[in-house]
Amino acid sequence: MNLRKRSPNKTLPAFGGPNSALTLMTTGFTSIDGYLPIEAYGVIGDLRSVALVGQNGSIDWCCLPAFDSPSVFGAILDHRKGGRFQIWSDALSHQQMYMPDSNVLLTRFPSRDGVGEVLDFMPLSSRPTSPMHQIVRMVRAVRGQVHFQLVCDPRPDYARAEAGVTLVPGQGAIFETQAANGPFRVALLTEIPLRRTEHGVAAEFSLNQGESVSVVFRYHASPDFDLLGHKPDTEELLNSTLRYWRRWLSKCRYQGRWREMVYRSALCLKLLTYQPTGAIVAAPTCSLPEEIGGIRNWDYRYTWVRDAAFTIFAFLRLGYSEEAAQFMDWLQQRVGEEEKINGPLNVMYGIDGRHEIPEIELDHLEGYRGSAPVRIGNGAAHQLQLDIYGELIDSVYLYNKHSEPISYDFWVQLRRMLDWVARNWELPDEGIWEVRGGKRHFVYSKMQCWVALDRGLRIAAKRGLPVDSGRLRDARDRIYEAIMTKGWDPKRRTFTQAFDSNAIDAANLIMPLTLFLPATDPRMKGTIDAIIQDLVSDSLVYRYLLNEEQNDGLPGREGTFSMCSFWLVEALTRAGRLEEARFVFEKMLTYANHLGLYSEEIGPCGEALGNFPQAFTHLGLISAAYTLNRKLGGKH
Repeated sequence: MNLRKRSPNKTLPAFGGPNSALTLMTTGFTSIDGYLPIEAYGVIGDLRSVALVGQNGSIDWCCLPAFDSPSVFGAILDHRKGGRFQIWSDALSHQQMYMPDSNVLLTRFPSRDGVGEVLDFMPLSSRPTSPMHQIVRMVRAVRGQVHFQLVCDPRPDYARAEAGVTLVPGQGAIFETQAANGPFRVALLTEIPLRRTEHGVAAEFSLNQGESVSVVFRYHASPDFDLLGHKPDTEELLNSTLRYWRRWLSKCRYQGRWREMVYRSALCLKLLTYQPTGAIVAAPTCSLPEEIGGIRNWDYRYTWVRDAAFTIFAFLRLGYSEEAAQFMDWLQQRVGEEEKINGPLNVMYGIDGRHEIPEIELDHLEGYRGSAPVRIGNGAAHQLQLDIYGELIDSVYLYNKHSEPISYDFWVQLRRMLDWVARNWELPDEGIWEVRGGKRHFVYSKMQCWVALDRGLRIAAKRGLPVDSGRLRDARDRIYEAIMTKGWDPKRRTFTQAFDSNAIDAANLIMPLTLFLPATDPRMKGTIDAIIQDLVSDSLVYRYLLNEEQNDGLPGREGTFSMCSFWLVEALTRAGRLEEARFVFEKMLTYANHLGLYSEEIGPCGEALGNFPQAFTHLGLISAAYTLNRKLGGKH
């Protein structure tokens, strides 16, 4: 085996230092029933897909060639069948950090005899549609002699297919099969001697202090490409990947408090961006449970229209106008299409813009810690959710105001949507939380219909664009009055979840953010207080209460929603309750994992639940930090 010694003029980057995104942390996560906690993972990616890397050095989730492609490694959904790619050393504890200002992940294995490290990253291509995807794993001994073990067990097509293995001594191994979705062919490039196992390959090797060796997992779209034919210069790939992330982050103009967490959230959002189209996935995983052992397991590897305003505003606030423009182009294409099932828009789309995302259950996988069924696709894609029109048109309004004017042709398509909202806002719908217990008149949905018409009228007035302003204004005003009468509980002094309901909903915290009502209005003050009383536990916010009188059509319970906690921070900030807002915000920071990443939900013991990492949570963090920092008198 040809091991590489580091020379003084060609060193791997050091970690830590004044620009480190987060300090090195030790947590020592242990597996439960064969599964790591969801919060025990870091994430790497190449702007087309990602890999989840556990603190034990195991890549337990990766879909290739795109976020929503079938998984290649899926042990996080079935630790026996899913497949993994693990490099590890026996250690007293496991440590992880990101290299400063990057998405390059370092996992350390310290022991009495030595310290080993694995540096993981996915090189980025300058071509958005590059056929090549690589996971580079650079293994080194920092101190003493370190004994490593390697297992590579790809299970293509969500483990519905089994790959045959061909060993090529001195070069690595090729895995190939004919899966249901087409030919599957990947390779493991390494000089380490490999042995065949039942489903993949394995190896054991030792490194002395200063020695390193690289292992590359490679996918190429062409079936004729020689997967083992070109040996990459992994140090150059590392340096180019670090340069990319550091140059990108250097464009961030946020200089306020909690900058490290804002930077990490920005880097996470960029990782979740699909480079060929500019779309952002809600999360890169599917079917991670909202309740351990429960059935609330959904596929989030798609782009929600709902996220549009939050995403574009976050990018614009941070100075990333190019990303905002690319996502706006993607939205404009969707607006120009015609969805005939539930109005002119779908709730969500594939990252390539496709409309059909059928929901399928994978019965052969046991699910994370037995949380079945495992679902791919999402049946909520064709629900009626009226709020998406407000969120989309608000994003256009913000872009038109803060970036560049929209075109007349785009306006014509938006005007068509405004007319539709004016005619249909009185319909019941499934709402922001995508309930499966029947349609209702959700207050949040009505409020976002008001936002759609209000922002449309503002764009038209600012630009002098043609629109039937009288009809839209009349509909907008009727929505406002309906919310104030049917969506208001005068006894409890709070807005409710739905018309003529007594239930409380955390979604109403967003009212001040949309300028529907100032946070200092007595009705909004009462709503904030009611939500704190009914839905908040130690700064963590539930979406709504689940009980016999109120259900969402699904059995079981769920954790608190992290993005709702950040909405609470913004509402408190805008209400002038800065001390409370800062306390809630800084408490929420303690619920991030060791790398500063958040899942969708937080469980009763502070554990991560739901898909991971979740874009909406990191968008909420950025917005809350920006607003709170500004009110505290800081730079932004």
